[in-house]
Amino acid sequence: MGQSSTGGHRSSKGWLWLLLIPFIGTLWVPFYASVQPTLWGIPYFYWYQFLWVIISALLTWLVYALTR
Repeated sequence: MGQSSTGGHRSSKGWLWLLLIPFIGTLWVPFYASVQPTLWGIPYFYWYQFLWVIISALLTWLVYALTR
C-alpha cells in the first residue's frame, strides 16, 4: 500500500509544472511591452496582464483540483 500511495503522490506533483506558465508569460516583458494591438480601446500591455490574472486563477484551480 505504501508504494502505490507514494507513486500516486509523485505523479500528482507533475501538475505543479503548470504553475510555471503564468510565471513565464508575465516575466517575458519584451513580448508585451507595447501599446498595439488595442482591445476595446485598452492598450495591449494592460489587457495582456489582465488576461494572465484570469489564466493564473484557472490554472491554480486546475492544479488544486488535480492534486487534491
